[in-house]
Amino acid sequence: CASRRSCVGGPGQGQIHGQARPRTEERPAPGSRSAALYVHWPYCEKRCSYCNFNKYIPRGLDEDAMQRCLVKETTTLLKLSGVQRIDSVFFGGGTPSLASPHTVATVLEAIAQTTHLPAKAEVTLEANPTSSQASRLAAFQGAGINRLSIGVQSLDDTELQLLGRTHSVSEALRTLEEAWRLFPGRTSVDLMFGLPAQQVEPWLRQLQELLSLCDDHISLYHLTLERGTLLFAQVQQGTLPSPDPEAAAEMYQDGREVLREAGFRQYEVSNFARNEALSTHNWTYWQGGQYIGVGPGAHGRFVPQGDGGSFREARIQTLEPDNWMKEVLMFGHGTRKRVSLSELELLEEVLALGLRTDIGITHQHWLYFEPHLSLWDVFGESEEVRELQSQGLLLLDHSGLRCSWEGLAVLDTILLRLLLQLQNAWKNRPPPTFKVTESGAASQSGDSCFRYSLD
Repeated sequence: CASRRSCVGGPGQGQIHGQARPRTEERPAPGSRSAALYVHWPYCEKRCSYCNFNKYIPRGLDEDAMQRCLVKETTTLLKLSGVQRIDSVFFGGGTPSLASPHTVATVLEAIAQTTHLPAKAEVTLEANPTSSQASRLAAFQGAGINRLSIGVQSLDDTELQLLGRTHSVSEALRTLEEAWRLFPGRTSVDLMFGLPAQQVEPWLRQLQELLSLCDDHISLYHLTLERGTLLFAQVQQGTLPSPDPEAAAEMYQDGREVLREAGFRQYEVSNFARNEALSTHNWTYWQGGQYIGVGPGAHGRFVPQGDGGSFREARIQTLEPDNWMKEVLMFGHGTRKRVSLSELELLEEVLALGLRTDIGITHQHWLYFEPHLSLWDVFGESEEVRELQSQGLLLLDHSGLRCSWEGLAVLDTILLRLLLQLQNAWKNRPPPTFKVTESGAASQSGDSCFRYSLD
């Protein structure tokens, strides 16, 4: 994959056949009339040793057919969602820089013809250095891309080989230089840490070197050994040593310090920006906004208003590209599974995602999703919260609920305790009446969480 990120009929579209950058400290949660849009390009030159994303090595790829299906599903899901504006578009994968600029331009044109796509909307492309030569990057810019996310991952050729990356350090540096020239202030780079046998000081030197070359956005990703990957098997078999968790924790802490001293704001657990170069698209995820997933295996979260729906749904598209294309041609989209989110499930997502950011969850933002149970109601009398506050890890005040800088580093531990507190508060709240919130959550009156799936 180009980076460590990725997110995603019948007689009627709702049936199932056979997931501009923020300029202020808080942006209102996108309402039911706007959304972000993610496009998944499932193909790669080869499979990296650590990656378990939905990706395929193409054999005789018919890009025109894939392009037509991406356009068709984009149009179908946009109409189904009923959104009037797309705030951002993200081409992820896989390695979307392997797609032709014409495919990117055609998808963007389909979006603009179906709904409003502002001229200054953020449009990001994940790029791999081996498929991002200068002329190609310029062509993507001409197609409508205005932001790049470059999967550098390491500035050590031995580590790149370990990860199964197809580029070298010199290729990565050339790509960064060209990207900076074409997309000043709009280029993000990824750096991984916590690799087998990786040492703290050499990794910090990589980060310092990257700082001298990069633009205004850096993502630091901790390697996760995923079952089914080559790297997982090598560690299990003893061919490679297990990553050292203490060394990884030190890399993360020291890396945060280095970036803070360089003027970067840690606006999310893994993401750092200066000069307000936050990712608008990812910010939508973390603020609990709607997003539409297009392409094989893409995830989405939106209310299917165009089909008369009132509840927000978690949706996933068919994984395998050939099957997905057949379903798109037959039904207009390849949605394989959709689950209506209950109000509690939506609140759990708002809590888990919002606390990943440095601003956390404001009172106003929380009340947008749950107007009858405030943050004070849920957490104000909690001994757990008081303990976390006394440890300097969590803040609950007039602004809202958020982790401290120290707390962001141990969010997983904090979140488990807060989710349990939310569930208990929800269980003990006054009996609700059936309603649909403005955010598109189904209430918990009776068993209002209905599910559709095709296994």
